[in-house]
Amino acid sequence: MDFWLKVVLAVVLGMMLWRLWPAARHQLDHGPKGTSKDWQAAILPIGAVVLFIVFLVMMVRN
Repeated sequence: MDFWLKVVLAVVLGMMLWRLWPAARHQLDHGPKGTSKDWQAAILPIGAVVLFIVFLVMMVRN
């Protein structure tokens, strides 16, 4: 990638972050709070995906 393209991309990403930060902060402060049941429901599929990836890696190694 050309140097100036990288500079422009960095500036655009910085401006996006600067512009979206207040909305994200407001949503974090005033959004719904998760309960322990919600966290358990989120961890279950993530754990299943991790175990599946470990299974695939073990199958390739053997």
